[in-house]
Amino acid sequence: MSESRDDLLARVLEFAARDGLADRSLREIATGVGTSHRMLLYHFGSREGLLAAVVGAMEAQQRATMAALAETAATPAELMTGVWQAVSSPEVRPFVRLFFEVLALTTRGGAPGPDGLTASWLDDAEKAGERLGIETDRASLRLGVAVTRGLLVDLVAGEDPAEVDAAYALFIQLAADPKQ
Repeated sequence: MSESRDDLLARVLEFAARDGLADRSLREIATGVGTSHRMLLYHFGSREGLLAAVVGAMEAQQRATMAALAETAATPAELMTGVWQAVSSPEVRPFVRLFFEVLALTTRGGAPGPDGLTASWLDDAEKAGERLGIETDRASLRLGVAVTRGLLVDLVAGEDPAEVDAAYALFIQLAADPKQ
């Protein structure tokens, strides 16, 4: 029976959330999701290709969360707080670690990266700004993505979550009133 790429990716996402992927071989991942390593190779090309697909899927889910939050947020600060809570929650930290692992592989030329890692966030953040009726500029949005990713590094490196949350709250405050 042939397995679809989307079905396999969904099962790998579930496995990753439960058991992590960073230190798992392709065979271990295949066993964990009830398929063969050959099927994963067929659909994703390599372990690195699979990891890139997982990161891309998680990034898409997180951007969809941002879009949903933009529908109900009353202010940019409320939207930014909601996005931070979504991307920094303990439940998604295995995927945050995986994001940085795949990013490291990509920068070494060892893996294809998910397409448009930052550009996709900028595009979706512009749309969220439109929903809130605010003007956005890509440089400011890029800064927001960079600060968020930097603070996520602190979280996955074991820094005190309360201190990291406080730093993000300060960033929101500074973004709201840059003259402070």
